[in-house]
Amino acid sequence: MPATASVRQPGPAWAEGLRRALPITLGYVPVGFAFGVLAVKNGIPAGLAVAMAVLMFSGSGQFVFASLWGGGAGILSTAAAVGIVNLRYLLMSAAESPWLSRISRIKRFLLGLGLTDETFAVHITALQEGWPLNTATMYICNSTTHLSWVAGCTIGAFCGNLVNDVRPLGLDYAITAMFLALLVPQCASRLHVLIAIFTGALSVALKAGGMSQWNVAVATVAGATLGLVLSLRQKRAGPEDAA
Repeated sequence: MPATASVRQPGPAWAEGLRRALPITLGYVPVGFAFGVLAVKNGIPAGLAVAMAVLMFSGSGQFVFASLWGGGAGILSTAAAVGIVNLRYLLMSAAESPWLSRISRIKRFLLGLGLTDETFAVHITALQEGWPLNTATMYICNSTTHLSWVAGCTIGAFCGNLVNDVRPLGLDYAITAMFLALLVPQCASRLHVLIAIFTGALSVALKAGGMSQWNVAVATVAGATLGLVLSLRQKRAGPEDAA
């Protein structure tokens, strides 16, 4: 639920938007570069790779698309795979709805165009901490991160022929490091830490057990369910027992 107490006063909207966007752009540029290289090497024209970055703006969806394109998959199977990967945005939109329901539909639509895992994390964390809803801040953050993603994809698509293999560069770790940087500030209680450790361990265990990319989705649902159950038990037990 939206916080109503201990509301802090942030600086100018543009400064707060750039502050939220900075750690995300540091991850988006190298990962976008890796996507541009991968897309061209899988036979996707450079212009189309850039268009995907502009119009699609879905890192995991774009990587899935590039891999299936290179493997010769059909249009329907590719569209279905990308759609399934992007289903998580429905959950993110639902989580933000208690705050965004007070603004107009057109504003919600524009904010939705910039919704990613990372922008969701920084916005929902700020709102839960009591920062007032500021659509300008959110637009600036979303636009800045989008521009950095397009820039990384463009460089990779048009200059990727200079790199034969991006894996030795370790660019894929940039997105992991970025998610760790976004996760740590959200672990504000023992319950949050417990759920983070449980979800990560379960995802690794499922992957080691042979599950494909679904390990992340299954672990996320299980972790969220466990967190909800434990949170409700804490509320029934009383505030003195809460973490």
